[in-house]
Amino acid sequence: MSIPLLFGPYGSGELPAKVRDYGVNARWFHGFNEAVFAACEEQGLEACVEFKTFRADFEKQPALIPIGVDGRPIRYGRLVQGICLSQTDFLAEIEEQLLAGLKQYKPKGIWLDYLTYAGWFETPEPDLQDSCFCSRCIADFCYHAGVDATSPREILARYAEEWKHHKCRKIAQYALHYSRLIKTRLPDCIVGAYMCPWTPEEFDGALTRIFAQDYKALAEAIDVYTPLIYCSKSGRGAGWGREWLARSEHFVPHHRKVQLILDALDFPESLTESAASSVPSWGVQLYAGAPIFHDPDKALTFKHAVEAIRAAAVMN
Repeated sequence: MSIPLLFGPYGSGELPAKVRDYGVNARWFHGFNEAVFAACEEQGLEACVEFKTFRADFEKQPALIPIGVDGRPIRYGRLVQGICLSQTDFLAEIEEQLLAGLKQYKPKGIWLDYLTYAGWFETPEPDLQDSCFCSRCIADFCYHAGVDATSPREILARYAEEWKHHKCRKIAQYALHYSRLIKTRLPDCIVGAYMCPWTPEEFDGALTRIFAQDYKALAEAIDVYTPLIYCSKSGRGAGWGREWLARSEHFVPHHRKVQLILDALDFPESLTESAASSVPSWGVQLYAGAPIFHDPDKALTFKHAVEAIRAAAVMN
C-alpha cells in the first residue's frame, strides 16, 4: 500500500479556511468525531483518527490497574497508560468502539494510541514499574512461555527475557487484531501507532522491557510508527526529533514508515530541526497545533518545513 505524506495538526480547534495553503493536507483527532469528520470534508483534509486502546480512568475503574512486583496495584499519577490485559470485558468494549466507528466512517488513517503496558514516558524522570502480575496474567505467561513460576519476583529473577518477549508478543497480537479489523473493512486505511519515543537501549531497554513496544514485532500490523517527540515535556533539546530519525534506521523495519508527532509547545524549533533531517519524517503531526495556523508567520514556517520534508522524501 502506498503511504502518502500527511501533514497537519492533532487535536481540537478550528482551522482557518485556507489552511491548505500552508501545506496542511490532514488532521488527526481523538475518536470517531462526527463534527471533525465534517470539518475535514469541508476543508479538503484527510481525516485521521486517534483511537484509544489501553488507557482508562483508574479512579473510576480500579479493577483495570495492573499489579506490580509487590503484588499491589501500581503507582500512578494524573497521567498513566496501560491496563491489566486480563480485563477481557474492557478489551471487548474497546473492540466494540472500533467496530462501531468503522461501520460509520471512512478515515484515511487510524492511529492506535496507548498500545503499551503500563507507565508514562512524557516526563524527564519516568516512574518505570514492572507490572501486570495478577494471577491471571502470571498464569497466561507460564502457559505460553512453558515455565512454572508463581510470583513476580521469581519471574523477573529467573525468566526476565521470557517475560519481556511475552509482553511484546501480547502487544503485537492486539495490534495485529485491531489492524485486521480495520483492513478488512477499509483495505486502504493507514494503520499507525503512537510510540514511546525512546530508542531501544534507553532507560535500560524500557521500550520493550516496560512498555512492550517492539518495532519488528509490530511490523506486520503497523504501517506508520509515530513516536511522541515532546521535547519540553520530556526534558529534551529541540534537535531530539532529528537525532531520533537518524538513529531509527537501526531499529525500525525498512519497509515501514516513521512519522513524528511534535508538540506545539516546542514550535518552531523542533519542527525546523526535524525538517532538516537527512532521514525524513514521513509527514508530520503537530500536537495541539491548530492555533499555529491562525498566525500567518507561524503558518509559513510550517509550510517551509513541509517543503523541506517533501524534498528530503524524494531524495530518499
